[in-house]
Amino acid sequence: MSKKQFFLTTVTSALVGGMVAVGSMLALQDDSSVPLTEYMERQNVRLASYFESGDFTVPEGLNFVYAAETATPAVVHIRSKYGANAASRPQSRHPLEEMFPDLFEEGTPGPRRGGMMPQGSSGSGVILSADGYIVTNNHVIDRADQVEVTLNDNRSYTAEVIGVDPTTDIALLKVDATDLPYLSYGNSESVKVGEWVLAVGNPLDLTSTVTAGIVSAKGRNIGILGRGSNIQGNVNTAIESFIQTDAAVNPGNSGGALVNLRGELIGINTAIASPTGSYSGYSFAVPATLVSKIVRDLKEFGTVQRALLGVQIQDVNAQLAKERELKVNRGVYINTVTSGSAAEEAGLKVGDVVVEINNRPVNTVAQLQEVVAINRPGDKVKVTYYRDGKVRTADAVLKNGMGTTTMLAKSNTLEIGGSVLANLSDADKARLKISKGVKVQKLGAGKLRDAKVKEGFIITAIDHKPIENVDDAAQILSGKRNEGTLLEGVYPDGQKAYYGLPW
Repeated sequence: MSKKQFFLTTVTSALVGGMVAVGSMLALQDDSSVPLTEYMERQNVRLASYFESGDFTVPEGLNFVYAAETATPAVVHIRSKYGANAASRPQSRHPLEEMFPDLFEEGTPGPRRGGMMPQGSSGSGVILSADGYIVTNNHVIDRADQVEVTLNDNRSYTAEVIGVDPTTDIALLKVDATDLPYLSYGNSESVKVGEWVLAVGNPLDLTSTVTAGIVSAKGRNIGILGRGSNIQGNVNTAIESFIQTDAAVNPGNSGGALVNLRGELIGINTAIASPTGSYSGYSFAVPATLVSKIVRDLKEFGTVQRALLGVQIQDVNAQLAKERELKVNRGVYINTVTSGSAAEEAGLKVGDVVVEINNRPVNTVAQLQEVVAINRPGDKVKVTYYRDGKVRTADAVLKNGMGTTTMLAKSNTLEIGGSVLANLSDADKARLKISKGVKVQKLGAGKLRDAKVKEGFIITAIDHKPIENVDDAAQILSGKRNEGTLLEGVYPDGQKAYYGLPW
């Protein structure tokens, strides 16, 4: 066979084989089949590709670029400085300090505590308005002598602390600036488990860092703020109802933004669950609905208007339901009702199981605390509960720690039991070499006099909790019910003293 004949035979065979293959495919093809492009249009499906019409694209709903570009300019770097009076800082460790040792021990060389060398710690914050209001965590700026804020564009400001709320670990700052980029609040109540979120902050001093994850859980209580306290009648009760995510968060992220894919603020990153102090898989954020309420209070009153139901509570579980012969295995069980409280006046009793407040399910103590805390004293809430196996409802008018429905004003003095406490003057601070405390300005008939406290005594701690001003004292003392109280302090002559008294 010649080369020409071989070539023609090969080509002919290839053509015949191709025709057979095509014919077979057409013969076997389902008449209902459609081209891929038409199928995609019918099913509203888009392929992920690196380049489409010259642009980088990903499947719908998974593009983090918009949220990152929106949030990053509004997240700031915060550096708290502790100067020469650092020696007067309390030696006890803040609960979050145990989780973030690097955050609190970072600074210049020298003694870490009690020395005269300047110290500093760092964290993040979120700009809430164009005129310079910034929200962060209380533990980021706690006890700082100076707070420095650096914007994403490297502008730097000294911030004023407008107010703090240790019970939610939220603080509000203000810088003298205008036309700042800021984030709008999203609805954290509508956030779904499994939803994509971004954490934006300055971990390990790596400025403007963005990480992504999903919402792992909601209403999570990890016991880092309140150390297990759950008495709603006590104004000092911490509120933990965190949004849990698996977005990577490390020391320095505290106070930064948790945003949804629309670039809306849905939480303030606060803590991590970690045996090492660094990210190990889960992080926790204060929900934006609670943050916005705290911020409004601090701006308007300088202090938080805490609304209380006035009950001691615990989660309902299978064991409790069996022991108490409950007809429901979810909700929050009432162990104690405080006399004169909103709960008592609404007719709630020990043994009732609260399942909803304002039609919002409350299956845990954390959820109940959150939904109550977004209200102010005087607000009315609808409580849905089980009693004797039947569903009932009641309207409760929430009260403050003093047992009234009035708003508490930030003040330089506080009257308790006939005695008047006052914030320290600069002269007192300089003479005694202390930076914080309240002075017994006037001693009247009552608990302080009965305990042999003398006029002029400066209270520096109550129940081992450092006292900066009369607002701190009011928060601790006003909610106590038939409890022992320890006052620690010093007299103007430098003599230290301790007093135990009933409250």
